[in-house]
Amino acid sequence: MATVRITEGTMDFDVPSVGKRCQTWYKIYGDLADHSRTPTIILHGGPGYPHYYVEPIAQTLATRLSSSAVIYDQLGCGNSTHLPDRNTKEDESFWTIHLFMDELNTLINHLGIQDGYNIIGHSWGGILATSFAVRKPAGLKSLVLISSPAHIGLFNSSLDRLVATLPATARDVIGRHKHKRSDSPDYKEGHMAFVKKFLCRLDETPEVIAKTMKSVREDPTVAHVMLGPSDYEVTGVLENHNVVDELHNISVPTLITNGWYDKVQDVAVEPYFRHIQKVKWVQFAESAHFPWLEEEEKFYNVLSSFLHI
Repeated sequence: MATVRITEGTMDFDVPSVGKRCQTWYKIYGDLADHSRTPTIILHGGPGYPHYYVEPIAQTLATRLSSSAVIYDQLGCGNSTHLPDRNTKEDESFWTIHLFMDELNTLINHLGIQDGYNIIGHSWGGILATSFAVRKPAGLKSLVLISSPAHIGLFNSSLDRLVATLPATARDVIGRHKHKRSDSPDYKEGHMAFVKKFLCRLDETPEVIAKTMKSVREDPTVAHVMLGPSDYEVTGVLENHNVVDELHNISVPTLITNGWYDKVQDVAVEPYFRHIQKVKWVQFAESAHFPWLEEEEKFYNVLSSFLHI
């Protein structure tokens, strides 16, 4: 396996309403000055679920596929500036998709890659990526959307159908706590039944996912405001997100993927396939929400073929 240059840094991100300097942390795998291959920016999900669990994608792009990659922690999580006081209903006007698009655009310019880059977005990261891409940024060369819903209303409805397939005890406890998660042992047991079937189907939880979830538990601010208090319906900032009518504005080659067992079911993904101009849809037969961990070789074969690396 090739030795890869790894660079970490921070970028000032000006958010006037915060009243203090904010910083965005990033890590570069490879050399962005090497223009022989287009660099790829990877957008983590959540919102507020930091980079740890998507870092294997950056590592593999650089080591096995010889392509530079950038990961970063979005404002409010991981190694970037945290704003735990922005955690109320009133803060929905602060934690917006527009805020995170500004951060992404600032990072692209800070790194000097504005003339050419790919974007990979996972889950919420795909929502951010499509919201960015429909504005036709000049340097965007291709787009990869992994397990990302185009329409939150469709996503919420499909969650109900997935819960209905669980054993009765899990269904019942999730139903009782649909609108707000619980710390009770019976809820945790029922929720784990859903996780094992529709989030990650590996026997053991990968360390990178465990590390990500630990970070979210320590500061759930962004997830709480943007998703709401429930594991089974989005009621926060993203509740009414629907990018379907704008997807025709995406003209770059686009790869969309989901897993057969994914909590992001076909109904929430299909609008990308119907409305994006140059699009390919791949479904991973043995995966739920994390195909690069659940079907590693198949995932990277698909990704490298699409990116031509």
